[in-house]
Amino acid sequence: MPVARVTVTHRRLLHVRTADGREAVARPARRELSIVCGDFVQCELDARHDEVNVIAVEPRTSALYRTNARGGSELIAANLSLLLVVVAPLPRPDFFVVDRYLCAAQCGGLAAAVLLNKSELPVDAEVAQELAAYGAAGYRCLRVSARQQTSMDELSACLPDQTAMLVGQSGVGKSSLLRQLVPASDAPIGELIRDDEGRHTTTATRLYEVPGGGQIIDSPGVRDFAPAIERLDPSDLGFREIAALAPRCRFADCRHLQEPDCAVRAACGAGFSPRRYESYRRLRRLYERLSAERVAGGDRRRR
Repeated sequence: MPVARVTVTHRRLLHVRTADGREAVARPARRELSIVCGDFVQCELDARHDEVNVIAVEPRTSALYRTNARGGSELIAANLSLLLVVVAPLPRPDFFVVDRYLCAAQCGGLAAAVLLNKSELPVDAEVAQELAAYGAAGYRCLRVSARQQTSMDELSACLPDQTAMLVGQSGVGKSSLLRQLVPASDAPIGELIRDDEGRHTTTATRLYEVPGGGQIIDSPGVRDFAPAIERLDPSDLGFREIAALAPRCRFADCRHLQEPDCAVRAACGAGFSPRRYESYRRLRRLYERLSAERVAGGDRRRR
């Protein structure tokens, strides 16, 4: 079987598709293989057990990582080019989570955009202000409505030649957006993959072909997200405004917290959103805590 792309992941079960459209359920040949949706993989047929095994992962052009519960790095998806962070008037957006997705994209070399779904609902001044801050930072912000099909053509126009991923909090309408972009996405995952006990899967990460061009990956909703710390640029942690302001700081290694003559702190409230600056402070504290724990853990292992 030639190189295939992983289109569904659920625990250790995979669904793969070759360039000529052949599809199969597969398993990693070795436990140490880390495989995620979007990966290109080398497969071979195990005739003895009548199953397809993934024997190797092709080099990745990009990847999205997060910090797991143990403080380590966890791969989420591979070979992406665009991250679409979805929010809505309801449930109330957690813009600190949005920031962290955008930082992960920035440091991972991915383009990113913020989608306000459910735009038929009232949008209060605070949400509008946050969207304006993202626009000022250079992020594209789209107001769409999957329910009323508002601006869906504008969203579709962003996808040709892209492998995009929809991310965001639970309840923001990612599934509704996906159904508008890919009507065939209504097919249940269970038709493709069963778990080790024969039960249909209920949650998975899946890649779809968009009829108008491009691919889109859908992932389960989250309550929280933190980018993998070793993937962040330590100078700005992925905040575009800080990357632009930092060269004007007095010290080249300025952390933008308490240092004198800090251009970032000087711009807070005057071109740099105070809420975004607080988001940076929180991520900086997390970054330094996890970095210190990692160094301490390495020291203990060397003893």
